[in-house]
Amino acid sequence: MRQTYSLKQKNRQLLEILLPILVTQLTLYAMNFFDTIMSGHASPSDLAGVAIGSSIWMPVFTGLNGIMMAVTPMIAQLLGAEKKGQIPFTVLQGVYLSLVLAVLVMVGGGLVLSPILNAMDLDTTVRDIAYRFLLAIGIGIAPLFISTVLRCFIDALGYTKVTMGITLVSLPLNVILNYILIYGKFGFPQLGGVGAGYASAVTYWCIALLSIYVIHRVQPFSGYRIFRQLYRPSLAAWKEQLKIGVPIGFSVFFETSIFAAVTLLMSEFSTATIAAHQAALNFASLLYMVPMSIAMALTIAVGFEVGAQRFKDAKQYSYLGIGMAVSMALLCACFLFFFSEQVAALYTTDTTVLQLTRHFLIYAIFFQLSDAVAAPIQGILRGYKNVNIVFIIALVSYWIIGLPIGYMTANYTSLGAFGYWIGLITGLLFGAIGLSARLLRIQRRFGQVNEQHCA
Repeated sequence: MRQTYSLKQKNRQLLEILLPILVTQLTLYAMNFFDTIMSGHASPSDLAGVAIGSSIWMPVFTGLNGIMMAVTPMIAQLLGAEKKGQIPFTVLQGVYLSLVLAVLVMVGGGLVLSPILNAMDLDTTVRDIAYRFLLAIGIGIAPLFISTVLRCFIDALGYTKVTMGITLVSLPLNVILNYILIYGKFGFPQLGGVGAGYASAVTYWCIALLSIYVIHRVQPFSGYRIFRQLYRPSLAAWKEQLKIGVPIGFSVFFETSIFAAVTLLMSEFSTATIAAHQAALNFASLLYMVPMSIAMALTIAVGFEVGAQRFKDAKQYSYLGIGMAVSMALLCACFLFFFSEQVAALYTTDTTVLQLTRHFLIYAIFFQLSDAVAAPIQGILRGYKNVNIVFIIALVSYWIIGLPIGYMTANYTSLGAFGYWIGLITGLLFGAIGLSARLLRIQRRFGQVNEQHCA
C-alpha cells in the first residue's frame, strides 16, 4: 500500500489489490461450482444430495474460516511494528488452532450429521448421497484449514499473486478428479455426487502441501523459517486470534447459514425443486465473489488510510468500492435477465429442473443489487475495526426478519418454494440498509475527529 493523492490513483491502487483477490476467490468458489454442475449431469438425485451436503458444510466452513482469517491483520501489525521475529510464532499458533477446529468439526459432524439428515424429509437416495458426500469432504478438512492460515500469511506479506497462482493450479486438478470420480473414468468406480466430495478432499490436500512447499523453499517466505522451529501451543495467542476472528466468523456464519437453513427447509418440496434451488443459488453465490472480493480489498485500503489518520481518503476509497460493486451488480443483473436459460442449462438437462432454475435465477437478480451495497460496507467497517456491529446486523436481518418472512410466504401463499427467496431478498435488503446507516455514522464520527485534529 502507498499513499495516493487523486481519485485516479486510488482507483488504480484499489484495482491492483482487488484483481488477485478476485481471481483467488472465484477459483476457490469455482470448485463448488463445478461440483454442483458435474453432479447435476450425473442425475437430479446426485445434484440434490450435493446441494444438501453443501448447505450443511458451507456455513460451518465459512464461519470458521473467518476465525482463521484473523491471522492476516495480526501479521500485518507485526510487520508494521517491525517485529518480524514474532511472525513464525503467530503463524504456527494459527496452524495449531486450525487443527483444533478441524478436530472439533470432525467429531461434531460424526455426532450430529445422521440426526440432522434423518430429521429431514428426504428421498432415501438423496439422503445417502448427502451423507457420503460430507464424509468424503471430512478427509480434507484439516489441510483445508491449515492452507487458509498459510494463505493469510502469504497475503499479509503483500504477495497475493502467489496465493492466486496456488489456487489457479488447484482448479483444473479438482475438475479432472471430479470427471474421474463422478463418472467413473479410467477404471475408477462411478461415485456420482459422492465423487465430488472425494475430489475436493484430495484437492485440499494438494493446496496445503503446495503452500507448505512455497513457504519452506521460496523467498521471501522461506526467510521466516516457519516450520523449522516448533513452538508450544499458546492459549494466549489463540485468545488473541479468536478475539479478532470470532466476530468476523459470526457475521459470515449468520449470512451463509440462512441460505443453508432455507435449503434444509425446502426439503419438503420435490427433488426437482431442491435441485433447481441449489443450481440457481450456486450461480448467484458465484457472482457474489465479486462484491466479496471488493470488500476484502476495501478492508486493506480503508484500514491503511484510517491507520494513517487520513479519514477523507478512507471515505473516498469507500465510495469508489461501493460504486464499483454496484456497477458490476447491474451488469450481472442484466446478464441473468437475458441469459437465464443458458445459465440453467449449465446445471441440468432435465426439463423440469431447467425451467424451475430459470425462475429462481430471476429472483437472484435482486440478490446482486443488495449484496453490491452490503458486502463492500462490511469490508469498509472492518477497515475501521468496527466488527462487532456487523454480525449483530446480520443476525437481525437474516434470522429475525428474513427467515420468518420467507417461511410465512412459502407456506401461506401460492408462491411455494419461491417464497423462501422473497424472505432472503428481504433480509439482504434490511442488512444493506442497516450497514449503510452504520457506515454513515462511523464516517461522521471519524470526520469529527479529523476536524478536531486539524484544529
